Amino acid sequence: MITINPESLSLRALQTSDIPIVMEIELRAYPHPWTDGIFNDCLRVGYSCWVYEHQDTIIGYLILSLVVDEMHILNICIDPKYQAQGLGKQLLEEAEAIGQEKTAKEVFLEVRPSNTAALLLYQDFGYNQIGLRKNYYPATNGREDAIVMAKTLFENYFSESE
Repeated sequence: MITINPESLSLRALQTSDIPIVMEIELRAYPHPWTDGIFNDCLRVGYSCWVYEHQDTIIGYLILSLVVDEMHILNICIDPKYQAQGLGKQLLEEAEAIGQEKTAKEVFLEVRPSNTAALLLYQDFGYNQIGLRKNYYPATNGREDAIVMAKTLFENYFSESE
């Protein structure tokens, strides 16, 4: 693990030229990674795509879909070389801040039941399980379910009549 100062991190828009580095991280982080085509498609369709940098080195990334008043976290990742320092927590905070800035009222995500670190992080952040997608993820021996989680970002809504 490489220790870094969290205050030295910055978030910037993902560029097509970043995808090879993002793919290196994706391959280190996941046994069943996204492809570079998926990342390119996310940029092409206009998803909110970000890289997390430390001194011009990409250490993580965030892919969000924002539609009307909902945000969906499609991919959030910290390079395994930098994990266990609270950086995933910070990146999740950044994701929620983006959602709030874009006036998302709720945020949704899917997570593997086997990804206990991510599950604990999401639970600590107030995410609740709202469903289960059977056989959603590819796995070494077949398929793995996805736990669907959600969190309300804005508790109080004002109707137009108020």
